[in-house]
Amino acid sequence: MAFPRKFTDQLQAFCELADRLANAHDADAMLFLMERPTDWTRLRQCTGEHTVILAGDTEETLEGSAEEDFDTILLNMPSETPVYERLTQALLEAVAEELLPAGATVVAVYSGFEPTVIDSLSIIRLGEHLGQLTVRDLRQLKTRIPLETLKSVVDLAVDIGREGREGKPVGTLFVVGDHRKVMSFCRPMGFDPLRGYSRADRNLADAKVREGVKEIAQLDGAFIVSSDGHVVAGAQQINAPRSTDLSLPKGFGARHWAAAELSRATGAVAITVSESTGTVRLFQNGEVMLRIEPFRRAMKWIDFDVEAPPAAPEKE
Repeated sequence: MAFPRKFTDQLQAFCELADRLANAHDADAMLFLMERPTDWTRLRQCTGEHTVILAGDTEETLEGSAEEDFDTILLNMPSETPVYERLTQALLEAVAEELLPAGATVVAVYSGFEPTVIDSLSIIRLGEHLGQLTVRDLRQLKTRIPLETLKSVVDLAVDIGREGREGKPVGTLFVVGDHRKVMSFCRPMGFDPLRGYSRADRNLADAKVREGVKEIAQLDGAFIVSSDGHVVAGAQQINAPRSTDLSLPKGFGARHWAAAELSRATGAVAITVSESTGTVRLFQNGEVMLRIEPFRRAMKWIDFDVEAPPAAPEKE
């Protein structure tokens, strides 16, 4: 069990500075990226009337925070995950759980340089980088696909659109639900990289599987995902029936047309990642139901004005 961290003078100073920044920038909330419990009462006192969101990797990290009525996000990410990715995931989860509006301004407080020591502040404006992604939006899709499955695939698609792979942009297509009918319109593009793996080794709830999907996404073709969150096949060519009444914006390529046609022909939801922009789109019944812009930069650094120390007197 993690031991509570002493509420240090440095943490006190950073809380006060975060309060000033939140007031100066009319921030919607403060986000604290926690690594262990602390004195939650002191933290509440230092943050005034601001909305405060706590994000941590484990339940133990946030233990006791509910008594001060903080909003919390459980990341379940490995401890070695970079701060950038943890901040990004926390903000995406906050928007998905409707703790933040998509255009929110957030003051983030975290350990940027030395583990377990709060030493960094950032002003993050979600409206510049993040499209609307809320649980309410996903629930509006009239589908039998479980919300958690949709959310898992959307999160993965957003990661691919934002990160690419090894610095290169990646475009791909996920088709979720009604997988037996969907597979009747598919054929492997040379080979299926997922063929032969057990069902347990194809579950998107497993972080290793998600990382594997990101690698395979560099190949051409679509991923077919069952309603319960298992990847049925990868690198699939879509041969859906042509629909003469489909109307898509100019500039959409073969991937988006395949998504539209397959979602019209089946009960599936198709999710595309644009290679050129990283934009994620959800198709249902041949129409774009939701568009999500990738969260490309998780933070903006603010330069603080610091009074220069007086010059040392010259020696005679």
